[in-house]
Amino acid sequence: MDGKKLRPIPPRLGHAKRTTLGFTLRIHMHPGQTVEPYLAAAEAFTHAWRVHAVRVTSPRRGLIVVTALKSDPLMGAEVGAPPMPSTLPLLTVRAGRTEDTGDWTLSFREVPHWLIAGATQSGKSTLLSAVVASLAPQPVALVGIDCKGGLELGMYDSRLSALACTPKEAVQLLTRLERELLHRMRFCRTMHARGIWDLDSELRPDPIVVLVDEVAELYLSDGSKESRELRAQCSTLLLRVAQLGAALGIHLVVAGQRIGSELGPGVTALRAQLGGRVCHAVHDEETAQMALGDLAPEAVELVQRFSSAEKGVAISAVSGEWRRVRSTRISREESKAIAETHAGMTPYIRTLMEGGDL
Repeated sequence: MDGKKLRPIPPRLGHAKRTTLGFTLRIHMHPGQTVEPYLAAAEAFTHAWRVHAVRVTSPRRGLIVVTALKSDPLMGAEVGAPPMPSTLPLLTVRAGRTEDTGDWTLSFREVPHWLIAGATQSGKSTLLSAVVASLAPQPVALVGIDCKGGLELGMYDSRLSALACTPKEAVQLLTRLERELLHRMRFCRTMHARGIWDLDSELRPDPIVVLVDEVAELYLSDGSKESRELRAQCSTLLLRVAQLGAALGIHLVVAGQRIGSELGPGVTALRAQLGGRVCHAVHDEETAQMALGDLAPEAVELVQRFSSAEKGVAISAVSGEWRRVRSTRISREESKAIAETHAGMTPYIRTLMEGGDL
């Protein structure tokens, strides 16, 4: 270096942009610089700037976005009910709103499978209700797996094509779904299509959204041979649906209070196939890591600090980008009424309707 001292090169700051909620600042980093120092300094920025919160995100390599919020936009006013079905594209869910006051939507066409984590009373069930309320008016088959005796998903029975309430029934239902996958695969091959969305609309089978509540019930075993076999079958079949379902119009929404290593490697393999993540308040770091660690590691600590006043608030992460969101508040009675109103929309799918009693 000819005796010359190395000098640190500061990142390049953009101009601060004022918003209705505060301001945003874009920071362009040089090679070798990382987002970690800004994440560590977020709390200090909050106090120094005397604002409600400072969010630090890195939407792409080399770019940091610092957002200062004067107040919490997700607190206060209620999140309204979902819009009329005519305003929603097929397989789109209006889940609530984002921290920047925009609509929070989930699109199964863009992100085929979702993982929803959250402790009791965190808002996980509220989000599932919003999913059902948005999809019920659409030409979509809804399928439920609820091994807590159907206590959560049973209220939507009038709109469900099938509902499994025990691990044994779950294996039967997942076997039917596998059969439907293979049927669609053969049909697409015959039509020289790579998936159902390449088919003409009159030939395209109806999409299927599989709602799994409390996924841990499918992986925990009491130690008996029958129990171990059922859990192994559930694990294999769920993973197969996740791996093959996207192109064939079969989608998963997997929800759970605790998603940890004690459930076995099958859960980790399944998690890798669930590209959309929503994490509400959780009681343990492992569940937060399972939900967000690979997509939004900087948000893992945030979800563990959610207060009781933030019920319904969550972190939604897709493809390395995350945002703070809040679910639409819709009561169980409203969800049940919506399901009953649109019971006639339930598509007829032979492998599900004629697969034998559950």
